[in-house]
Amino acid sequence: MTADFPPAEFEARVANAQKAMHAAGIDALLLTTEAEVRYFTGFRTAFWQSPTRPWFVVLPKDGKPIAIIPEIGSALMRKTWVEDIRTWASPHATDDGLSLLSDALRTARVIGMPMGRESSLRMPLADFDKLRARRSGAMFLDASPLFQRLRMVKSPAEIGRIKEICRITSSAFSQAPSLFHEGQPLTEAFRAFKIALLKAGAENVPYLVGGAGEGGYSDVISPPDDTPLRSGDVLMLDTGASLKGYFADFDRNFSIGQATDVARTAYGTLWQATEAGLQAANPGARAAEVFQAMTTIIGQGASDVGRFGHGLGMQLTEPPSLIGFDETILAPGMVITLEPSLTTSPGKIMVHEENIVITDGGPQLLSERAARELPVL
Repeated sequence: MTADFPPAEFEARVANAQKAMHAAGIDALLLTTEAEVRYFTGFRTAFWQSPTRPWFVVLPKDGKPIAIIPEIGSALMRKTWVEDIRTWASPHATDDGLSLLSDALRTARVIGMPMGRESSLRMPLADFDKLRARRSGAMFLDASPLFQRLRMVKSPAEIGRIKEICRITSSAFSQAPSLFHEGQPLTEAFRAFKIALLKAGAENVPYLVGGAGEGGYSDVISPPDDTPLRSGDVLMLDTGASLKGYFADFDRNFSIGQATDVARTAYGTLWQATEAGLQAANPGARAAEVFQAMTTIIGQGASDVGRFGHGLGMQLTEPPSLIGFDETILAPGMVITLEPSLTTSPGKIMVHEENIVITDGGPQLLSERAARELPVL
């Protein structure tokens, strides 16, 4: 059995899904992407980085999931709670699992799949067209709302996993005074922090972005270059460190040598905006209301990056989005980020981020709260 969670965790997920399937009149769910497959089976592997082979799981409205996977994954899948495992030698010249998949869906009249925002197919489109032709009597339905409702509310086991990787990430950030210094190339700052995360207990650091510049930074997603950190620069690092398949996702800002007035003011505004988000993120509040609470503090200086936070869990970013049009109602068990940003000068921004879990008593921080004033290294 996979060591990530006991079988009861996956049994509960399937039971919740099947209850929703019966209510929606869905006969089977077709899963083709890493997150959905792992959510219901516990099948966790880095082999998803290879796009060559398709992987399928069918969840019927009654009974256990059916794994339809390349033979290369059979040994790992047998370590999960899944019992019905059907394999083929992949890649195959003409039938890469399609016949096995079609057979598993032969009695399903309504087949649900993620089709909405933040979803992907993860199988050849030509094969999906063939599948629909073979199952011409079936209706393929967008089940994105079903998947999102299930995954947005985390179990205690999931929250515990996210809490631990947030603790590890906070520990690594606390080492900033010994990790970053004036004259250090940005590439070296990134490398030092990634090593600190791994030494602190992170299993992987698949996501690490950031930037540096006086009074803010112009780009927060490009790979770092060898530009040295200068006195007065604001260094921001935003990490998606992971532990057994669950993410932390928060950033920290540091001023190198000295802090400019612009940087101090911007940092203080972002801290207050985050505080407003914390006050607003209660059960029953809408994602848009939390966004508005932070936007009110920032005012006209808000950046145009779009949202001010998002869901967090098995993926670095998940629904909901903290943005003006997202009416998702927050519920206990949801894990989200608060991520306000503002423009400090033309072409430059600053971003602040914390991770929280929604509880009956209000939001609780999972990340260690950033310092009230901009730290100077």
